[in-house]
Parts: sequence; structure tokens; C-alpha cells
Amino acid sequence: MGDSEEDRVQQLSSLDEEHLIASSTRYSLQGFRFQPPYILKKAAGYLCHGLVPFVLQLICLTLCAILLLAILIKVSNVAYSQGQEQAKKEKVYQDVAQLKPQINHLCRPCPWDWTFFQGNCYFFSKFQQNWKDSVTSCRKLGAQLVVVKSDDEQSFLQQTSKEKGYAWMVLSDLKREGIWHWVDGSHLLFSFTKYWNKGEPNNEWEEDCAEFRGDGWNDAPCTNKKYWICKKSALSCTGK
Repeated sequence: MGDSEEDRVQQLSSLDEEHLIASSTRYSLQGFRFQPPYILKKAAGYLCHGLVPFVLQLICLTLCAILLLAILIKVSNVAYSQGQEQAKKEKVYQDVAQLKPQINHLCRPCPWDWTFFQGNCYFFSKFQQNWKDSVTSCRKLGAQLVVVKSDDEQSFLQQTSKEKGYAWMVLSDLKREGIWHWVDGSHLLFSFTKYWNKGEPNNEWEEDCAEFRGDGWNDAPCTNKKYWICKKSALSCTGK
């Protein structure tokens, strides 16, 4: 073989060797890109099948812990509120128990809607009716149409009637004209005649029943409708 052929063979051998190295490197790179080694596959499988479920479990446990804490706080608040409510009830019971002895000694001398004055109870009607019906209404209330017994009582009744309106008293001369007497049969005292308004009684229109009018008394027809005042003795309140 000549020198030229020998050089050509050496050149071909060098080219073949470079080709084989390049091919080997390319295939190796291709295998690394598309076919990962076994150790990488195993690590990926661990991440996919082990780590992810663990994270989910951790999240789930955290949420459960938060929910449990919220429930405990709610229960604690409810228990605290119930405790406060119970404490308030007990305080009310204690206050009532302390006041009970005082309440037992309280006494109301007059019924509700009645006015107390100097040992008597007075009821001032809210509507009007004639004299006879007024007498009946007071009896049904366990009282009588008012009889004036003193100057103080007269002043009290006159002032109240001025505020509420003309009102019947149980004074009349139905039995005998000009002779005025109370429903209990007692005659009108002379000292009380000063309470008649000027010029009264005049019996101008068959006026046989007396009323509180203005600053004094007036005679009026018994069939007229007016307010009325009932009177009865007050209850005696004595401490025990």
C-alpha cells in the first residue's frame, strides 16, 4: 500500500470515529430527553402518590382543627350567656324576696281609679247619665252618690268637678219641694246652704236634684245627664 492510500485510510478511520462519537452523543442526549433514568421515575412517582395526599391530609386536618376551635368558642359563648342570664334571674329573685315583707305590709286604701281624701274614697265618672241612674251605679260599686259632710270635702269636690265637668251629688227635694235632704234621709244643714250659687235653688224647670256647677251648687232637672261622684269609706291600713 502506498503512502497516499495509507493516509486516506487513516483519514477515513478518523472520520468514522468522529461519526460514531457524534452518533453516540446524539443518541445519549435523545435518550436523556425522552427516556428519564429509573431513579427519576421513582422520585416522580413518590411525589405523585405520597407527597400530594399528605398535603391534602394536612389541609384537611387544619380545617377540622379550625372548625373545632370555632365550635368550642361558640359553645363557650353560649355557656357564658346562659350563666349571665341565670345570674340575672337569681338577682331578680333575691330582690323580690327582699321586697316581699315590705309588699305584704303595703295597703291601698282605695280601689284603682278612686281618689283618697280624708279617710274616704271618691270615684269620678268618665261618662254622663241622669240622677237616678247615677245613684244606682254608685250602689253597684259598693258606694253611694256623694254626700258632703264638711267644708274641706266641699272644697275638694267643688274643685274636682270644675276640672272634670258638672256632676251630680245625692241631694234632692223630690219628696217635698223646697226641702232638700240627702239620700240617707238627713236634712241639709243650714250652714251648708252657703254653697248654693247666687239665686239657687230656684226650681225654674222642675229642678229637683243638686249638682256641682262652677263655684257652688245648682238645682237641675233630674233627667239631665251629667257626670257623677261616688263615695265610700277607705280601708284601714295598719302595720303588723
